[in-house]
Amino acid sequence: MTFNANDPSGACGLGADIAAFVSAGAHALAVVTGAYVRDTAEIFDHFAFDDEAVTDQARAALEDMPVSAIKVGFVGSPENISAIAEIASDYADVPLVAYMPSLSWWEESKIDSYLDAFRELLLPQTTLLVGNHSSLWRWLLPDWPGERNPSARDIAKAAADLGVSCTLVTGIPLPDQFIDNVLATPQAVLYSEKFERFEAVFSGAGETLSAALTALLANGHELQAATAEALTYLDHSLEAGFHPGMGHIVPDRLFWAQAEDEADGDEAPDADGSDTLASNPLFELPPNGTTKH
Repeated sequence: MTFNANDPSGACGLGADIAAFVSAGAHALAVVTGAYVRDTAEIFDHFAFDDEAVTDQARAALEDMPVSAIKVGFVGSPENISAIAEIASDYADVPLVAYMPSLSWWEESKIDSYLDAFRELLLPQTTLLVGNHSSLWRWLLPDWPGERNPSARDIAKAAADLGVSCTLVTGIPLPDQFIDNVLATPQAVLYSEKFERFEAVFSGAGETLSAALTALLANGHELQAATAEALTYLDHSLEAGFHPGMGHIVPDRLFWAQAEDEADGDEAPDADGSDTLASNPLFELPPNGTTKH
């Protein structure tokens, strides 16, 4: 189950979660918590649903189907956080993945109240917290005193003090255009993997990673194995990313569904030597440069 806002551009939000869930072999129970007003470049506004509407959606699905993992993305209001925390408490044995995106687009007063509620109500129930290094640092260690940047274990310790079992810190800068991604507890680094930084700006990378991780946990993968697989999945999604609009690049979460280019002459014709798909006008596609699948 995922609690997230709808994103009409398809870059983030529920659309990203559903595509990543499907790619990892999970069925998505998608609870709409609100709606973004945004394109692939920036967020202009957000409208939160009423907390009763969020609760009713989730309870109806949960009374019908078992849930194996829960993801919480951006849910728009402290009231929605409270409602989700109450639902999660009824499923305490189900792993909960909390993803904290950058909220720099939002009003400062709303950010503070939202983060306070997330910290007090949801983090104590969180199995795995996922977020970018800079976002988690500024949220969990605002008064960091050291000259060096906090490590993943420093951030994991701050999260653990609030009840989080493990933290996946992404986008840690490394020399030579590499970034590190570290799964950590206060005591140890459980897994880490570095990737070469893409020379591009993406929308929805964090949503893709956290959703894939949730689906893999739902399918019974151990945390370290799920983290490794989800990071590899994200890397492939970014490598196959496409440009549907005038803004940022969007990860191709269904990259594996792309047919490989066939060599000339390798197509299999029909028995009469014709190519039905090529000649049948019912299968003609419009000349749209953004078509991916």
